[in-house]
Amino acid sequence: MSRALPKYDKRRVAVIGGAAAVVLSGAVIAGSALAGTPDGSDGAANARTLAAAGTITCPDVASRLPAVPASAKAAVDRNLTLLQTQINEANTRLARTVGQGGPNFVNNAILGPLKDKRASTIDRIAIAIGRTTSKPTGLDTLAACTLNTGAAADTGNGNGNGNGNGNGQASGNGQAGGNGQAGGNGGAQAGGDTAAGTITCPDVASRLPAVPASAKAEVDRNLTLLQTQIKEANTRLAATVGQGGPNFVNNAILGPLKDKRASTIDRIAIAIGRTTTKPTGLDTLAACTLTK
Repeated sequence: MSRALPKYDKRRVAVIGGAAAVVLSGAVIAGSALAGTPDGSDGAANARTLAAAGTITCPDVASRLPAVPASAKAAVDRNLTLLQTQINEANTRLARTVGQGGPNFVNNAILGPLKDKRASTIDRIAIAIGRTTSKPTGLDTLAACTLNTGAAADTGNGNGNGNGNGNGQASGNGQAGGNGQAGGNGGAQAGGDTAAGTITCPDVASRLPAVPASAKAEVDRNLTLLQTQIKEANTRLAATVGQGGPNFVNNAILGPLKDKRASTIDRIAIAIGRTTTKPTGLDTLAACTLTK
C-alpha cells in the first residue's frame, strides 16, 4: 500500500498537469488570434465598418415629369412633397447612426428602404398622370439614391471652402468637410441645391378695378388666400434648402404656386364680373419669382 500510493499520486499529477497544459495552450492560441485581429484590420474596419457621415441625395423627380394634367395636380404635388419628406427622414437617420452598423449598414438600413419608398411614391405619381393622359415611363430609374461622404464633399467644394476647412473636423475630412454636409458651401449639391431666398409675386389688389359691394367679401377672401399661398411657398422654400435638382424650385414650388394663384385670381375676376365688367389680363400676375 505504501508503494502503490506514490505511483497513484504520480499518475494523477501527470494527468492533471497534462490537462492544464492543453488548457493553457488553447488560451495562448485564442489570445494570439484575438491579438492578431486589430493588426489585420489596420484600424480601418475594426470588426465592422462604421456608418459614414454625409448626405443622401436623390434624383429630382419633378424636373423629369411631363406636363401634369390639372386633374392629377393635387396627387402629384402631394407625392412630390412626400419624396422630400422621405429624403429628410433618411438624412436624419443617417446623422443619428454615424459610427454604427456593419459594412452594409447604410445600404441595407437606409438607402435600400428609401429606394423602396421612393419607388412606390414615384409609381403613384405616374399612375395619377396616367389616369388622364399617357402614363410616363422610366421614372422608376429615379428611385435609387446615393450617399455623398466627406471625400466627395471635398472634391465638390473645390476652392469654395476657402479658410473654412481649417475649422471643420479633421481639416474638412471629418463630417462632410466641416462646412455643411456634402459640400453645402458649393451651392450645387447633386446638380444644384434649392437656394435660400424669398418668393415674391405681383400685387393683385392694386391691379383690380373698383370692386362691387356684392363681390367684396369673395374678393377679399381670395386676396387673403393669395397671401397665404405665398407664405406657404416661402415656408417650403426654407424647409428644402440644400435639396432637389437644378429645376427643383421651378417645378416643385414656383410652378405649383403659379397654378394656385391662377385659379385664385380667376375666381376674383369671376366674382367681379358677376356685377360689372370682368377684368382681363389678371392672369399675367400669376407667375412669381425667386429673389435671392
